[in-house]
Order: sequence, then C-alpha cells, then structure tokens
Amino acid sequence: MHLIAGDIGGTKTLLALARAGEAGPEIVAEQRFSSAAYSDIVPMIRELLDTLSDETVELGAACFAIAGPIEGDGQAQYARLTNQPWDLDAAAVRKALDIPGVKLINDLASIAHAVDVLPANQRVVLQEGRQIANGQRLVAAPGTGFNSAIACPGDGPLRVLTAESGHAAFSPANLRQLELIRHFTEREGRCSREHLLAGPGLPRLLDFICREAGHPAGAALQQAMHQGDPSAAIGEAAIAGSDGLAVATLELYADILAGQLADLALAALPTGGAYLAGGIPPKILPFLQAPGFLSALHDRPPMNHLLEALHVEVILDQRAGLLGALEAACQASNI
Repeated sequence: MHLIAGDIGGTKTLLALARAGEAGPEIVAEQRFSSAAYSDIVPMIRELLDTLSDETVELGAACFAIAGPIEGDGQAQYARLTNQPWDLDAAAVRKALDIPGVKLINDLASIAHAVDVLPANQRVVLQEGRQIANGQRLVAAPGTGFNSAIACPGDGPLRVLTAESGHAAFSPANLRQLELIRHFTEREGRCSREHLLAGPGLPRLLDFICREAGHPAGAALQQAMHQGDPSAAIGEAAIAGSDGLAVATLELYADILAGQLADLALAALPTGGAYLAGGIPPKILPFLQAPGFLSALHDRPPMNHLLEALHVEVILDQRAGLLGALEAACQASNI
C-alpha cells in the first residue's frame, strides 16, 4: 500500500509518495511544485504519480498539510489557503484519485508531527532549558505567513491544538516597538504578528529602520531588492554584513520574534519545548543565536524564570511539514 503526503504552502507545495512497511514509510517519489501555478492539488498528485511508470501504486491514504484553517471533520474536511486563492475539499480529492482516506491538517500540525522524527542534525538548540517527557510543545513558523500551534504528546495519536495566531494583533514590548506600530499603522493600518514576522515584514522593518537612521539603505541593497525578492535581499545583505541597515533590520526582527515567542509560550506553558520552523529561522540563524534573542525572550517579568527554563530549538529541515504529514498519514491508516 502507498501513502501520499503533502505540505501545501502559499509559495510552494511539496508532495511525496511513500510505500508503507513495517519499518515505517519509505518515500519512493517526491516533487516540489509552485503553488501559484496550480488551482488544485489533484493535477499535482497526478504529475507525481506519472513519474512512477515502473511501479504499481495502490493508494491507501493521504494527508495534506494546509497553510490555513481546516473546517469540518472526518471525511468531510475542507480548507482555503490563507495566501493562495485555493479551496481544498478532502472528499473531492478522495473521489478524484480513488483514495480510501484523505485527511487535511493545519501546516503547523504537520510540523508538530515531525518533531519526533527529525534527526539531530536538522535541529539547532538555542536554549537547552528543561524538557518534561510528554509535556506540551509550542511550534511557531515564520515564512510566507506566520502561525503557531500547541502539540500534546501522550498515549495514542498526537493531539495538536491549531490556531491562527499570526493574525492576532501585534503587541509591542517596548517604546521602540510602539513607535514601530505607529510607523506601520500610519502607512498600512492594522498591524498583526504576520505583518511583521512573515517574509513581507522585512521590507516594512527596513523602512522603519531607514526612518530611524535618517537615510535610505545602501545602493547595492536597493538594487538587489528592486531586481529580486526584497525580503531575501535584505536577509542576504544582513547575513553578509554588507549593509548596516539590513543588519539592524534583522536584529529588530529577531527581537520581535523572540518577544512574540515569549508571549505565545506564556499562553501555552510548553514544558516539552518551543520549536521555530518555517522558511525564515534557518536563513537568519546567526541572529537567533546572538545574545539579544534570548534577552528579548526572557524579558517578561515577573515570569522571566519560566522563559529561562524553556527549551528552544530551530528546525532546519524545510521538508519538516512534508515528513510530518507523512507521519500523520501513517497514524490515520493505523500503520
């Protein structure tokens, strides 16, 4: 029997076909797709299956991780992607591809499922802290969007409490961040966590940094932003140290991310640890390993001691969502 797993995001979709076995699922085909190039998951799956002309495929179950809230339950699930005009209906996929069981989960739930199957070389510990076996875990993922979830390990399948915390209002932690809110709202209106912590937030933060500095970013950075992805250009210039304002932007970003992670942790008390995933943390790892990140994380008196005891990791593997969806597919199939 074969399983299909997918990680469907606003920018990219990763699909994998795996052969089920007693030792666990074995991935036999994997492919990346541009989400914007398709209006549905079914044509992607058919393209993936077409790569296996030499193997008989018997589909037993599928699980798709979606960057957006899941509605319904059982076999009557559907979802709309937050950052793409997609509707995904589990029953329609099941009928189109003749798959006995199709499960939709939130993309943060898939990352939560991946935590226990990722190897050590795909994780970086930012703070050792203390972990309680089967303690609840916090997963937060800044990338194309931003969201978080709470995972509750225990007997039986992993239970994940999903949310849309990225769309909650951003709460400034200090006077500088309050000034940032004023700067943002004057230009764009309401400011959510996602407005600052998702990828498009970096140009917004750079704009604020430039206003603070009283001059624009360097010509090389401006050209790179104009010619390509502005967020990527800012991140690359900051990591290379080639533009001082880009460096200041990433320092501010890390400070904000740490503070929002602290707020989410105080709401969840994740004694099993906090895990940063998504596309951004691995790319800006030096800024998360700098002392300022932990200082901002701890700065929640009188509960500093709880945050100083928090185990914090960065998940490096960009396939974590896919692997977690595959793990959830196995659980759904009782494999």
